[in-house]
Amino acid sequence: MVAFNWRVLENFPLLMYILAAKTLILCLAFAGVKIYQSKKIEAKMKKEREAKLKKEVEKKED
Repeated sequence: MVAFNWRVLENFPLLMYILAAKTLILCLAFAGVKIYQSKKIEAKMKKEREAKLKKEVEKKED
């Protein structure tokens, strides 16, 4: 008969806290990357919009 080592469960709450902390850190990291990407894309779109507007203004001046 195999005896179960109950002392292993003494560290279970600590392991759950570590798992929760790791999950939270990963979620925050992914959210940060998404925010960074969206700001980068928004800046690119704004730059393109300004260039297009500048071309339209130059055409009207001619």
